[in-house]
Amino acid sequence: MVHKNFAMALLAATVGACSQIPNKDTPPERESIPAQETSNALNTDTPTLVATEEPLPLEDMWDRLRRGFQLNHHTGDPKVQDYIAYFSRNEGYMARVTQRARRYIFHVTEALDQANMPLELALLPIVESAYDPFAYSHARASGMWQFIPSTGRSLGLQQNWWYDGRRDIHESTHAAVKYFNYLSERFDGDWELVLAAYNSGEGTVRRAIERNRRKGLGTSFWELKLPRETRHYIPQLLALAEVVSRPEHYKVPLHDVADQPYYARVDVGSQIDLAQAADLAEIEIEELYLLNPGYNRWATDPNGNHQLLIPIDKQEQFESALKLLPEDQRVTWQQYTIVRGDTLSTIARDYQTTVSAIREANKLRNNKIRAGKTLLIPSASGPAGHYAYALDQRVRHRQSQGHGQKTHYTVKPGDSLWAIARRLKVSVKTLASWNNMAPSDTLRPGRVLVSYDSTPDKNNRTTRKVSYKVRSGDSLYRIASKFSLRIDDILRWNKLTKSKYLQPGQRLTLFVDSAGQTR
Repeated sequence: MVHKNFAMALLAATVGACSQIPNKDTPPERESIPAQETSNALNTDTPTLVATEEPLPLEDMWDRLRRGFQLNHHTGDPKVQDYIAYFSRNEGYMARVTQRARRYIFHVTEALDQANMPLELALLPIVESAYDPFAYSHARASGMWQFIPSTGRSLGLQQNWWYDGRRDIHESTHAAVKYFNYLSERFDGDWELVLAAYNSGEGTVRRAIERNRRKGLGTSFWELKLPRETRHYIPQLLALAEVVSRPEHYKVPLHDVADQPYYARVDVGSQIDLAQAADLAEIEIEELYLLNPGYNRWATDPNGNHQLLIPIDKQEQFESALKLLPEDQRVTWQQYTIVRGDTLSTIARDYQTTVSAIREANKLRNNKIRAGKTLLIPSASGPAGHYAYALDQRVRHRQSQGHGQKTHYTVKPGDSLWAIARRLKVSVKTLASWNNMAPSDTLRPGRVLVSYDSTPDKNNRTTRKVSYKVRSGDSLYRIASKFSLRIDDILRWNKLTKSKYLQPGQRLTLFVDSAGQTR
């Protein structure tokens, strides 16, 4: 996660080429085929042979990354070794996360390559978000690169009801490169310090360096006293790079990813219903959302830049179909007759749009409306469930994931998440997680929160307390699946965090429903 409070000077900083760090671990370049020797070419007694060269196979993305690795992977460091071992025994995770990266990693690599940066950075979204563009953390960090709201805004990433640039694949990647450039200039091209600052903040790293200088100690990343998360952050990335360098050696499967573009960026020119855009491109709407996760709702931002990422093999089809569709037919319009008591905000909420969109569509100068008048309302063309990746649908899905008795709570003026959690007898973190929010998010009166009573029922004869001994290769996911449990419940029962790795021989307390258990 990117914790940062860097100066506004970033916005005025000149984007320059970053220093490169020699790396003894960088794989050697492939040997070039030697040219035919001159003596042979001049020897008339030797018959001339015409060689027919077979085309070399196309390299995949992992080959390209290896050639662009620049960092020392510090494979002798104990933390790096621990993470190498972790990735080696969790081959399923590596297969899944590299499969998820297939849409994005070429374009991330292109942006880093153009900025002359170490291509190890293309693996950073695995550490940050497991390459999930919808990832949202307890600290309000969002997107593949996990920018918090303030840093996103300082990097030019717009955030509003319709759109969140922190999740926009293209925009957030270029913002990340811009931020890397800024940090590289501040830390003289020391990429380990750059990464530490990306994770914990520039000020945190600077203060740690100054402390060591006063004590006459070294100022490399490995010698600084930094937050625990940061001390593990760089070793995790270096371990990933090492595993990608030699996947056969570490027996880690990497999903095949071609070294070629996955998507093209198309300027739509106006607001468009995402379901309609998917139909024009002849793709599933899920695919469109996965390429355009920055859009929070059923349509693009009416006041945005109107850029859509489309699978490159569908670009021509999409652009041709789009030309035949007039701008005023790219969203569905409904006529609504205003009744007494209506306000623009209540109408906007009912139709999943915004007051500004209604005002713009109806050329209203202010928010005043009169009963009996008719409004044109932009609305989704399909049912709500069709837009499963829209923000409100993701929240509803998350709210349905709990176990136990479900409780609804309507936020009142003056409420805080802490007070509500205390009233419902759950932790703030758990309540926030159930409602797809961060503990520090602002609560608005009228919002409905859900909570679950997931306390183990000790009077239930089918529920039994189990002491489980962690085995080699175990993970929280594997244990939760084995006993049909939620990972959050296992963490809560054992007072663990997701960042703490399980160790073979460790004992976990589980409350297992033996009637429904499957092994």
